[in-house]
Amino acid sequence: MLFILHYGRYIVHSDRSVFMEEINLIIAKNLKNFRESKKLSLEKVAELTGVSKTMIGQIERGESSPTITTIWKIANGLKISFTSLINNPQPDTKVISKTDIQILSEDNGKYQVYPYFPFEDNRRFEVYSVEIEEGGSLDADSHREGTEEFITVFEGELTISVNSIEYTIKSGNAIRFKADRAHSYYNRGKTLAKLSMIIYYPV
Repeated sequence: MLFILHYGRYIVHSDRSVFMEEINLIIAKNLKNFRESKKLSLEKVAELTGVSKTMIGQIERGESSPTITTIWKIANGLKISFTSLINNPQPDTKVISKTDIQILSEDNGKYQVYPYFPFEDNRRFEVYSVEIEEGGSLDADSHREGTEEFITVFEGELTISVNSIEYTIKSGNAIRFKADRAHSYYNRGKTLAKLSMIIYYPV
């Protein structure tokens, strides 16, 4: 059994050869796509990275298993991230179904969060859909300094407390606030509150 530590989680593979073949093909595709998008020749990539033209060609064809050191040399030479070479590229378009999302619940199910677009290293924000039943609430911890939230209410009514000051946002309206301080969400209306929440994290 092979355990690969990836972003703090264990990915388990029963066959090391299968894993290495998969990662080699991912690297091959990512490197070739980047090189062609920048209109770089194999010779130029070799010059920038210090990795031989022959080796670059073998990596792009999936014929070589580059070491971590080699991958870092390529990433540094091309001024791209290490993970951009070893991760499967995201499609240009992706449809997210609500039924496929893992719901996060608080306040005995009265406050439900749907993480449509969770945070990723190359994206400084995350997008949620939130539903709060009548009487539902959540006291949120302060986020790190510089974090902001952008909330638009689509149904019902939302009350937000920021530093003990309350703001009521009705359907069709929105609010932006610094989320690096104490804040809370309440539904004091008589119907279900539905809202979109974008959280922006500074660099």
